Amino acid sequence: PPWPVPCTTGVPGSLVGVSERDEPELPVSRTPRLLSNPRPLTSFLRTEAGGAAVLLAATVVALLWSNSPLADGYERLWHLRLRLGAGAWAVTEDLRHWINDGLMTIFFFVVGLEIKRELAVGELQDPRTTALPIGAAAAGMLLPAALYLAVTAGTDATSGWGIPVATDIAFALGVLALFGRGLPAGVKVLLLTIAIADDVGAILVIAVAYSQHLSGGWLAGTVASLALITVVRRLGVTRPSAYLPLAVAAWFATLQSGVHATIAGVALGLMTPAQPVGGRHVLEELEHRLHPISSYLVLPLFALANAGVSLGLPALRAAWTSRVTLAIVAGLVVGKSIGIAGAAWALHRSGAGRLPLGVDLRHAGALAPVAGIGFTVSLFIADLTFASGGRLEEAKIGVLAASLLSGLIGAALLRLVARRAPPERAGDDAAPPTTS
Repeated sequence: PPWPVPCTTGVPGSLVGVSERDEPELPVSRTPRLLSNPRPLTSFLRTEAGGAAVLLAATVVALLWSNSPLADGYERLWHLRLRLGAGAWAVTEDLRHWINDGLMTIFFFVVGLEIKRELAVGELQDPRTTALPIGAAAAGMLLPAALYLAVTAGTDATSGWGIPVATDIAFALGVLALFGRGLPAGVKVLLLTIAIADDVGAILVIAVAYSQHLSGGWLAGTVASLALITVVRRLGVTRPSAYLPLAVAAWFATLQSGVHATIAGVALGLMTPAQPVGGRHVLEELEHRLHPISSYLVLPLFALANAGVSLGLPALRAAWTSRVTLAIVAGLVVGKSIGIAGAAWALHRSGAGRLPLGVDLRHAGALAPVAGIGFTVSLFIADLTFASGGRLEEAKIGVLAASLLSGLIGAALLRLVARRAPPERAGDDAAPPTTS
């Protein structure tokens, strides 16, 4: 099947399918390897860009609703309690937690599928080509966490250090789609790889730092459910509906174990076979079906339920002087930009990592602020950290302000870089810039 390669027909930044027979052989290190077929990636990017618009609309609605005369109704709606199941298998949560603990499992399942795809047939399968984006993502998580801890030192808010480590893929790709036109296709590859590596880190943060009162028995139940799924898969069962009861059992056991329930979604995504099973491309089929649901339904509902925060003068005044708000803004806006850009520069100049074909350090520097759009996962971790009250409101304002500011800075830098003439040499063969 054709692979995606940078377009050589004079249309910058596009991907075209070229057969192996027609395309001159390129060095392995310079050939972008995303999928055996470019269509899933194209569909993925299109869904993310479109989903960002719906996510933004839901965020605006939540903010308008929570700052309108109907604000009391906003909170009453999300605190309505719903009971599902019977007896010992019943779960009672309010609507907000059904979204955060239940529907968001679909989002994290899709994230697990994306990670598995990249590990199996994408950018994450070759350690040499992933050294730079993974290193950049790691620095873009460590520095924001360190800045948050430094700003909140001596307070009871230090547990929120995980809030500014995340990158929102939907919004980040949406900004790139709007303001990065004319940039090399490798820029999308770089941002996507950084964001996916960031997702891996954020998942580990949620699993390790925000799990409480672990139950060994329920953890064993989670492992047993996942093991049974493996057995059924080895029996050759390919119908996704056959796995649904086992997936629900794994989710329920994870919820009861003290580990956040959404981690079950990640585990199930990583267990999905990347290679064809019985002639079916299970991973691509599931991603094709669920990715739109995640982008156009789950994430907008999450934003509608969680992004509503009072923006009145008292709340803004409290946030302006809050160390939580300032720490989140410092982490996402400053920490992400310096961490990602600095690590990319160091790894590229040292030869320890390489940039995708056609991408240079200017592009990496312009992408760095875009990765500071934390939003979805940042709000998610904020809700895990601060159950309710003033701290949570201050954290939400910090996430919204930092994501907006990072998006604006990133958009401006992307347009600036896109207008400049491309360098004569880029990627692995890029000549080091001269210093004045």
